[in-house]
Amino acid sequence: MQMDMLRQSSAQVVIVRFAPSPTGIPHIGNIRTALFNYFFAKKTGGKFILRIEDTDQARKVKGAEEAIEESLKWLGISWDEKIIQSEFLETYKKAALELVSKNLAKEEDGGAIRFIAPKIGKTSWTDKVGNKLIEFENSDIEDFIILKSDGFPTYHLANVIDDSRQNVTHVIRGEDWISSTPKHIMLYKAFGWKTPEFVHVPNILGADKSKLSKRRGAKSVLDLKKEGILPESLLNYLMLLGWSPKDDREILSKEDLIKEFSLENINVSPAIFDERKLEWMNGEYIRKSQISPSASLRAGNLKSKILELSGDKLKDIESLVFDKFLELAQTRMKTLLDFEALVTPFLGVQPLKLDSEEKEIAQKLAEKLSAIEQWNNEAILFVFKEITQEENIKMGIIYKVFTGREAGLPLPESLEILGKEKTLELLK
Repeated sequence: MQMDMLRQSSAQVVIVRFAPSPTGIPHIGNIRTALFNYFFAKKTGGKFILRIEDTDQARKVKGAEEAIEESLKWLGISWDEKIIQSEFLETYKKAALELVSKNLAKEEDGGAIRFIAPKIGKTSWTDKVGNKLIEFENSDIEDFIILKSDGFPTYHLANVIDDSRQNVTHVIRGEDWISSTPKHIMLYKAFGWKTPEFVHVPNILGADKSKLSKRRGAKSVLDLKKEGILPESLLNYLMLLGWSPKDDREILSKEDLIKEFSLENINVSPAIFDERKLEWMNGEYIRKSQISPSASLRAGNLKSKILELSGDKLKDIESLVFDKFLELAQTRMKTLLDFEALVTPFLGVQPLKLDSEEKEIAQKLAEKLSAIEQWNNEAILFVFKEITQEENIKMGIIYKVFTGREAGLPLPESLEILGKEKTLELLK
């Protein structure tokens, strides 16, 4: 094997990789693994490689590679190098034939090449998660295909060769790969290469305690983006699924994560993905977000993110009115979509169906509110109190008359923002 395939024996910087297969849009479990790799590289001043493992051409999905990159970029994750495995088929074939020449593999009748697994002794390693010794009886490992008849390598061969070619020092991946690790170690030994450190992180489970997977409807980063989750809050939340800082803080910036992340603090138990906890954390980030002044719609602030997500639904709101509503709604939002849900009732988008009693209340509200000279929330609230006492009704009825709902943004403050003229139009 050429010298460039050999792992350098001298001390070197940390090199890690995220190696997804483009077989669909990556769900949050896959992306969490990418984040662990990325922040370990950043913490140690190392290198983070994106490797597209597309050797299973039959399962390749159009657009999946682009979705992988979009998911990482949206979260603010960049890579130092990117490779695509299908561009190195000749390298894998030469490596497989080398093992055949050493009688460590054999060619099948169909043209595939099968590795001959040693049957004596054990294969073991100390996993960095929990520093536990994991070992397998070699007699339990069957001979396995490393090069298919179509000339494409299997995952086992391509994975090992690329990790060695790229001098990967730490293989950080899901614990599902533990059962495959003996095969990989056997291949490292067959080529005469030093094995990397193995870091098998626990799975992420759903609320029903089953493993998250695409088949079970696990959400992707792009799904959560469409649902109004901020990238910084999702980044924060995903990093806490299976890892925690020493001081157990929950709100951590990207800079905090780079400073605090360590392999030693990866939990040995599976993590539970809790959407309610994510929404709580997202609300915390929304409350900390800057609301741009109406004259300066800078990219990245809360207002621009809401407008980007809502499309044309909110484009007709006057800029100053938008900003005032956002100040009112910011403390009540858990997702970016909440703004639209909280504000649209005041825009009169859909006519409300009121019963006869509610129509009478609306008429009386219009009469009293039209008489207000200084339009502010105190004067509006005074009218509301008058009518609740005169008609012996609760505030929920007044709220429903205006919005069709019984609760939402504070009504007097919302109507002050809306203005007298538009408030009276809304009542009509």
